[in-house]
Amino acid sequence: MANILIIDDDDLMCQSLSHVAKRWGHEVTCTHTLAAGQKQVSDHDFDVVFLDVRMPDGNGLMVLPLIQAASSAPEIIIMTGYGNPTGAELAINNGAWDYIEKGSSVKEITLSLVRALEYRKQKQNSNAARNVVMLKRDGIIGSSPRINACLEQVAQAAGSDAGILITGETGSGKELFARATHANSRRAEKPFVVVDCAALPDTLVESLLFGHERGAFTGAEQARPGLVAQADGGTLFLDEVGELPLTMQKAFLRVLQEHRFRPVGSQREVTSDFRLIAATNRNLDEMVDRGSFRQDLLYRLRTFAIELPPLRERREDLKILARGCVDRLCDRYSLGAKGFAPDFLRMLVSYPWPGNVRELFNAMERTVAAAGTEAILFPKHLPTHIRIHVTKATVGNGQPHAESPPRSMAPFPKYHDFRESIQVQAERQYFLDLLSLSQENIAEACRISGLSQSRLYALLKKLELPKNC
Repeated sequence: MANILIIDDDDLMCQSLSHVAKRWGHEVTCTHTLAAGQKQVSDHDFDVVFLDVRMPDGNGLMVLPLIQAASSAPEIIIMTGYGNPTGAELAINNGAWDYIEKGSSVKEITLSLVRALEYRKQKQNSNAARNVVMLKRDGIIGSSPRINACLEQVAQAAGSDAGILITGETGSGKELFARATHANSRRAEKPFVVVDCAALPDTLVESLLFGHERGAFTGAEQARPGLVAQADGGTLFLDEVGELPLTMQKAFLRVLQEHRFRPVGSQREVTSDFRLIAATNRNLDEMVDRGSFRQDLLYRLRTFAIELPPLRERREDLKILARGCVDRLCDRYSLGAKGFAPDFLRMLVSYPWPGNVRELFNAMERTVAAAGTEAILFPKHLPTHIRIHVTKATVGNGQPHAESPPRSMAPFPKYHDFRESIQVQAERQYFLDLLSLSQENIAEACRISGLSQSRLYALLKKLELPKNC
């Protein structure tokens, strides 16, 4: 018997889903608002949550990560009467078990529930949770639901030699996750060889990857092994694989299939037993459509696919990330421990961090340098561009405001509502700046931001911003 929670404002839908669940002997609880549903999840353990998208007090997709973060970590089945591909992508990316339209048959809904419960039982009986706890995760900081889901994928992928494709925006930690996968695999004691595909010169790419014999070309005064050979027994990490020249993609596909290659100028083939991990901030599916990336190579790369969330989508990790970074910097420069003023943390949370964790760490280094021997960090210590961005977002887009009512007449907002409004304003300002910089060219905006087109459209729609191409 399982505990099922239904969060839906439609009484008829609640009755129908309750009937399906109770027929299988499960306990069912129904709520008609997101707030009531969140309270149920925080107070009680549930195995599966049916979650409606359009609710009287908000969008169900926005609370999906909060429900996942509950102690019981229930499987979530999204139910909607207004299904759309963007919503489905958002739901699955955020860890939903399934995305079902309300017009679906009872058989389809029942099958989804049964499969979710089977998966949950199997997961609880496996070592997956224990593996995540024991995972070597040097440099990976955070415990948000999105990061924990990525770490669970690392634990799964580390047990095999299958190819892994790690995607995410610039600065989101792709190399850290690649190294964590290597460190937890059977190849941990062997080399971890990094290939920066964006830095490979066109004229030397084949020699650098596969090596060369003495005299193979002008300047080849002695034979040198390539990066693929150096990874023998270990892991080959192709960073920014989307930049790999098209002429090399076919050759590299064969190397992946055969683990054999011929150095430049050699008459014999060499073998290398390596495990491949690739990473990119580009949309390889779109590159395949444009003919700039081979589809068969993409299939080989992403046997496992790990999509890292941007920092703005795991703000609950911001404090611990900043804390860890500041502590390391204080230790490195022999400074005393530094505390955070409340408004310092509020400003960190309000900034959208387009450069992700890398930008945060750089900002913290400048902040610690600005503070010197001072014991408390204030917003004044932050880089100027961050303070300007957050302040502009807080006061609006430069438009004149009507005169404020007297303090006694103005309702003072709840802290939660105030914090959420600041975050929305900061995010809105980020996308206004992005559209301005890209001259409202969606393809260019995707390139700059590292977002997929569907994700960008979804965010623009949520923030009610123009999306002209």
